[in-house]
Amino acid sequence: MSESPTEFSIGDLAREFDLTTRTIRYYEDKLLLKPERRGKQRIYSKADRTRLKLILRGKRLGWNLDEIFEVIQLYNSPDGEKRQLELMVKKIGHSRTTLLDQQEDIKMALQELDEIEERCSVQLQQLITHANTQEV
Repeated sequence: MSESPTEFSIGDLAREFDLTTRTIRYYEDKLLLKPERRGKQRIYSKADRTRLKLILRGKRLGWNLDEIFEVIQLYNSPDGEKRQLELMVKKIGHSRTTLLDQQEDIKMALQELDEIEERCSVQLQQLITHANTQEV
């Protein structure tokens, strides 16, 4: 059984997570990732890889980069893992509420579209029927 790598290039991470290298460099500029440098080459650690996974998960949940940064920074603080988990639970609850609200908005919008479509179809059919009776 082969060991998992402990170092990654920017290209490795870009391929694994289907990102552009520009996106990864952007996260680095925002201090979310801190690779080592060997000359001009960036060397990412397993911790960087884990942080990248957390960044992408946070983005999927609708969190902005400042919120993601806050979660990541807590990990290295005193009592950090506990505080990080507490913050994540709070943010997850907020994200869930937001998504449920959006889901309800979408449901109502779809219902309204169905009603408008039905009225338009009925009206169109009436126009077609009326036009056909005029031709006869």
